[in-house]
Formats: sequence, C-alpha cells, structure tokens
Amino acid sequence: MLYSKRSKSPELLLRSKCLFLFVIMVSCTPPEEPVKCSSKDSNCTISNSYGSFPDRTICRAGNVAYPTTEKELVSIVSAAAEAKRKMKVITRFSHSIPKLVCPDGEDGLLISTKYLNHTLKIDAAAMTMTVESGVTLRQLINDAAKAGLALPHAPYWWGLTIGGLLGTGAHGSSLWGKGSSVHDYVVEMRMVSPAGAKEGYAKVRVLNESDKDLDAAKVSLGVLGVISQVTFKLQPLFKRSISYVTKDDADLGDEAITFGKQHEFADVSWYPSQRKAVYRIDDRVSSNASGCGLYDFIPFRSTPSLALAFIRTTEETQESLRDADGKCLSGKLIVSTLQTAAYGLTNNGIIFTGYPVIGFHNRLQSSGTCLDSPEDSLITACPWDPRIKGEFFQQSTFSVGLSVVKSFIQDVQKLVALEPKALCGLELYSGILMRYVKASSAYLGKQEDAIDFDITYYRSKDPMAPRLYQDILEEIEQIALFKYGALPHWGKNRNLAFDGVIKRYKNAGEFLKVKNMYDPSRLFSSEWTDQILGLRNGVTTLKEGCALEGLCICSHDIHCAPSKGYLCRPGKTFQNAKVCTRVSSN
Repeated sequence: MLYSKRSKSPELLLRSKCLFLFVIMVSCTPPEEPVKCSSKDSNCTISNSYGSFPDRTICRAGNVAYPTTEKELVSIVSAAAEAKRKMKVITRFSHSIPKLVCPDGEDGLLISTKYLNHTLKIDAAAMTMTVESGVTLRQLINDAAKAGLALPHAPYWWGLTIGGLLGTGAHGSSLWGKGSSVHDYVVEMRMVSPAGAKEGYAKVRVLNESDKDLDAAKVSLGVLGVISQVTFKLQPLFKRSISYVTKDDADLGDEAITFGKQHEFADVSWYPSQRKAVYRIDDRVSSNASGCGLYDFIPFRSTPSLALAFIRTTEETQESLRDADGKCLSGKLIVSTLQTAAYGLTNNGIIFTGYPVIGFHNRLQSSGTCLDSPEDSLITACPWDPRIKGEFFQQSTFSVGLSVVKSFIQDVQKLVALEPKALCGLELYSGILMRYVKASSAYLGKQEDAIDFDITYYRSKDPMAPRLYQDILEEIEQIALFKYGALPHWGKNRNLAFDGVIKRYKNAGEFLKVKNMYDPSRLFSSEWTDQILGLRNGVTTLKEGCALEGLCICSHDIHCAPSKGYLCRPGKTFQNAKVCTRVSSN
C-alpha cells in the first residue's frame, strides 16, 4: 500500500492512540463461505449470509474462480466469454437478500472477489484512495484512517465488500453535501467486461468522472461486468459527537424532515407500537474536542448461540400462540436494554459514561464485530448465522421521497391506532431504522432526497405459516411502494418490491444502453436481473401461499393460507392494497 507520510502532530498521536485501542480488540475469524463445492471449485451451490433467498431456492453453478489480480480476472472473463458461459460475481460475505449472485442454469461460472482484497494506493495530498473490489468496508475505513483520511458516509454494517455495496447502492445517513450513498464518492472505476474476439473476449474499462458511463457503473447490480478497482474521493479524518434523544412520535412526520437537515449524520429509530422515536443527534466537532469514543453496535456483536436459540424459540412460540402481548413485552425489554447500554457506544472504547460520545469518525461510522467470532465450534456467532438456531427474518427496505414522507408516516400511525400491538414484533429487530439519502446522478441510484425505512421482521421456517399481523406489515409495504412510489433497496427486499420498479428510474433507458454495450450477449445477466430491470416478466410468482413470502401480492385466497383462516382482502386504510388477513379463528 502506498501513501504519503505526515508529521506526527499531537492530533496524529492522539489518533494513533485511539486507532490502537480499536485494533487490539479484534482478530478476524470470518463466518462460513457462501459458496460450497462438492469437488475442488466445481459443482457448486451459492447462498447468502442468511442461508436463504426470498423464494428459498438453492442456486447452483458449474465452477467458482478466485482471481488474485486484475490480470487473472481478465483471463477468467475472457475464457468464459469465449465459451459463452453465464457469469456472476460473488463476494466474501454475500449479504444481499435477493438472488443477485445466481447465474442461470447449473453450469454458470461464479467469480469471487475474495482475494481481490488489497488497498493499492492512498494519495493523502489528493485525498484519494484506490482499492480492489473485494476490500471490505472495515478495511477501507481503517486504512484510510491510518493515513489521516475518511470516507464520509458508509453503511452501518462493515461486513460488506466495496464491489458489493456499490453494486446495490448501499448508503449511510445524511442529507448534507453529496449525501450518504457510497457510490457518490467514487471518482474512478476499473471494470472487466466481455469483449469481441478482436479484443481477446475481455477488456478493462477505465471510467472516471468525465465518463457518463460511470453513472451506470456506480450502481450496476453486477450486470455490466466485474469491478476490479475503485478510487474514492475522501476527506480529512474528523471527529463526531453522538447523542441519542427519545421523544414521543406524535410529531414524527414533521420532525423527521427538519431533523435530517439539522444534523449531518442524523438518523431515527422508530418504535411505532411504543409510540416513540429515538433521534440520533450526530455532527462533526473540532478535532481538538476531547474523546476517543467507539461504536460497537450491540446487534452486530458476537452472541452466545444458546441465547440466540432461546430468543428464537420464544418468538416462534409467541407466533404459534398468537401471543401479541408477549411480543410487546419482549420488544420493550429489548429496546430498554439497548437504550441502557447506549446501543453499543462507549466513551473510551471500554465503558459508557454518558452523552455526548465524541470520537474519530472511523471509530463511529460502522461496526460488525461478530465477524470476528472466535473459532469456538459456534458457541458464539453472528445472530443470523444459518448454522445455528438464531435470527431468521425478512426485510422490507425502501426510500420514500421527502415530499410525501410525512403522509407515509401518518398512514403507518393510522394502522397502529387500529392495531396497537401489530408492530411490536419490529421492536425485536431494533424497530424501523430511518436513514437519510440524497438524489444521486447514478442511473439506478436514488431519484430524489428521501428517507430510507429499514424494516426487519420475523420469518417462519415454514413458508406456508402466516406471521402474526401479516396483513399490517403487507399493507405498510404496499402503501410505501404503490401509494407513494417508494424505491426498494436493491440488496434487501422481497420479490414484490421490485415489481415494475424500473419504471421509476428516469435514466433506466440510459442504464440499459450501457448494459447492452458492455455485455451484448447478456453473460452477466440472469433471469432475476432481467426481471427486475423490466426485460422479462416474472418478478412475482403466483402460487399457493406466495403472498406469505412476498413472492406476490395476493389476488386470490389461495395465495394466502385459507386453511389457517387467512384470506386475501383489501387493506384496512389503503383499499388498493391486497393483503393476507386473518378472518377466522381456525
């Protein structure tokens, strides 16, 4: 790694001390590989870190390749393109919920970026940093900080690779400056895509800010080729001050908009059934401000597997008994515990003594220490590790434009007024996380300034088992997507969220032109990506029970669970919604 030297000022010495405290706490023992092959790198299956795609199918591929350099990557793409093999890029952790990593058929090629994991150059004077696409967010943050630099915004979970988070448009939370999307800080990208015979069947495309194609490559869903290197524009490392304030949610519709404009790194955790919201007051402060704070978010920590099994069993029992009161009590306990523990914030990397927590940006912006779980035969693990009985959930994550977000929030509050216990289950998963995003020039990026609502909720191991208050969650999802035109997060949703979504992107046509130019034979495309890009039908699937899993919007009772008393009915407040409603006591 190359970077320019800086003199050891008192500020740098303090930063080094804080960095040292951060580094000595971790030693990497990552979770299970998402790719499994019956013989050496062939006859493979691919899943995600949760062990299940939305339709619960297993994706297969003929081979997996592990390039270690761009030159090797070109050779791999070239051979596959000459043979007209389908290809998909996979990452070390595979955190996307939809089937973005699945090639068509069973003979495709998986190209892993696991070993394209080097920081190549840091130019402190120009404040740029070049990394390979398999570098993790944690590595980027740490390496930048050692050179006195910072990526201004990032997702809160650091177990993502740079190529993966760019491909799905991952972001942090901010309405300030360029906003919180990581791709809006990209100034150059190198991508390997198929080519004709005269060019050796593969070529390296070098895109910078003067190339319009960069707006296609910034958020590409992996259909243009393989990102090999990315250069980011960074900022000098700075300090932040964080405090959490809890308020009644009665005025959330108004306050949510103004709050995001008042604080650079603001977000809101909303607990609708408790009728309260937790506001994160988070701003830059002087680098001279005292503090060596650290954010090790509690739900992202390694957890004893026995404790996770107990929590899961408890929720399964509550679901089977329709014990809404039990869920509400559990939700209140979890929220209270998180608040008491300051969500994982400490003032010095060891203990929490009170707000505000002040520290360097790299120690506060992202976390995920469960990735460092010791090799202890799964005595501890990430809460969602599929090898243990732990969390098993679905996510509905979408951004609602600031112009209509107040109305959306009020619609959710109307549903809570009708069914006060309906959203207690969300509080078991940290409530509804509201993050701020800005309009982006990326063709598949955010189309307007918005608030992103991240909703995580129980998923049964039985695909035919409705969840408690199934209809309320479905109605909220449909209100956002179809009443207010929300945009789904490319890496986090159930299938129905992507139905017709490409029509909401004003530059979708430009993206498809670049796609056709870079990969005319559609070698990096699949049935799934064609569906979400509007090139073929089939994002949703009509079959028995499909609405229970978000594979369809019900149009007939059979799409719900009629044998268990769930029938397809209009929503309670949004009549255009079609939801699975419990109408009997069977």
